Amino acid sequence: MAKYGARIVIPVDLKKKIEEQKYPFHNRWHPDIPAVAEVKENELFRVEMVDCNGGLIQNNDSAEDVKYADLYGGHYLSGPIRVVDKDGIAAKPGDLLGVEICNLGPLPGDEWGYTATFDREKGGSFLTDHFPCATKAIWYIEGIFAYSPHIPGVRFPGLPHPGVIGTAPSMELLNIWNEREKDVAENGLNSFKLCEVLHSRPLAHLPTAKKCLLGKIPKGTPEWEKMAWEAARTTPGRENGGNCDIKNLSTGSKVYLPVVVEGANLSSGDMHFSQGDGEISFCGAIEMNGFLELKCEIIRGGMKEYLTPMGPTPLHVSPVFEIGPVEPRFSEWLVFEGISVDESGRQHFLDATVAYKRAVLNAIDYLSKFGYSKEQMYLLLSCCPCEGRISGIVDSPNALATLAIPTAIFDQDIRPKNGKVPVGPRLLRKPDVLKCTYDGNLPITNNPAASISM
Repeated sequence: MAKYGARIVIPVDLKKKIEEQKYPFHNRWHPDIPAVAEVKENELFRVEMVDCNGGLIQNNDSAEDVKYADLYGGHYLSGPIRVVDKDGIAAKPGDLLGVEICNLGPLPGDEWGYTATFDREKGGSFLTDHFPCATKAIWYIEGIFAYSPHIPGVRFPGLPHPGVIGTAPSMELLNIWNEREKDVAENGLNSFKLCEVLHSRPLAHLPTAKKCLLGKIPKGTPEWEKMAWEAARTTPGRENGGNCDIKNLSTGSKVYLPVVVEGANLSSGDMHFSQGDGEISFCGAIEMNGFLELKCEIIRGGMKEYLTPMGPTPLHVSPVFEIGPVEPRFSEWLVFEGISVDESGRQHFLDATVAYKRAVLNAIDYLSKFGYSKEQMYLLLSCCPCEGRISGIVDSPNALATLAIPTAIFDQDIRPKNGKVPVGPRLLRKPDVLKCTYDGNLPITNNPAASISM
């Protein structure tokens, strides 16, 4: 008889602490992190994962855990997983690894998640100059739907996906990452600084031994000490895939990742139940403990055949993603536009990031007219199935970005109409989104003409 069902290659026991798990986590990228499991090509296997912060954020009515969270750890990744073909021959550098997502979701019995913004002193978020406080909303998952007692009057279907999935870098690729990111962190940008508009600090997340996990490598050994100061943090997406946060990478999707070390050493984590394009609040999906059921295909020599380097070496490539057939269907959307002019009225040249910031701010201000706080709407737009677009990138000097919000997720009509904006009594349900005080001294930005002060 044919075998059926996925083989569990990395289990997680939620009753145990991170350091007590049978298979050790890692939160860095490095070629010398040993594989903890091996799978064969076309084998269906299951990987279980903890949420991105490794259980630091609790299911409770307080945002204090977010405010004081130690973020140096990075994503807690399950793996690495060595991939071999049917003859036991490992994936080789230059191959392409096709990873099909056959099934995924929250861990059974743990159907809840959270969305949060970090305190500005801890790195903040996309709109940290407007929202400097730590905030949190808890979401409860009922089948395909999510709802939150902290953002009442909203319910939507999720599109679960892994925020992080990638292969291990080679030492050459790791050195490329560290050199270019160190230059940005230490020297900033040579032209007008976008970070002056986004107020993002730090500019890059450089290697550090603080809170570093390297899987099976024992902490404190000479090998660990050397690797810890080389290993790349997991914050950004890079050539190996990594933290891509592509919300449509769900059931039936496939990702084609470059192989640059023997065995590919596949890792995954940062499971999301739902996310809006951009994940704007930074800890901004519905973060959850979850599982993936995967199948891998080794495409021999596929890097050269299918991936074109956009840089000086053959390693300067990007993954290709094949989106699956499953996603929520919405027929009506409210779309908000932004142009590349910042809140001070200063013109930027075809800057899509500034334009997207404007679109998000416009949407938050608009939705706050319907009985919500701006913190509630900021978190909602980070995790609901809204769609961001670069709608124009050629009409100087303004880039044009849009944010489309499905109207069906609200239990009231949010479209403009004659008469005063209705504020339904259902939206008076409390509590509001959980919010801490901001005790820092970084400057706060306000929209001069916003309907309600942020």
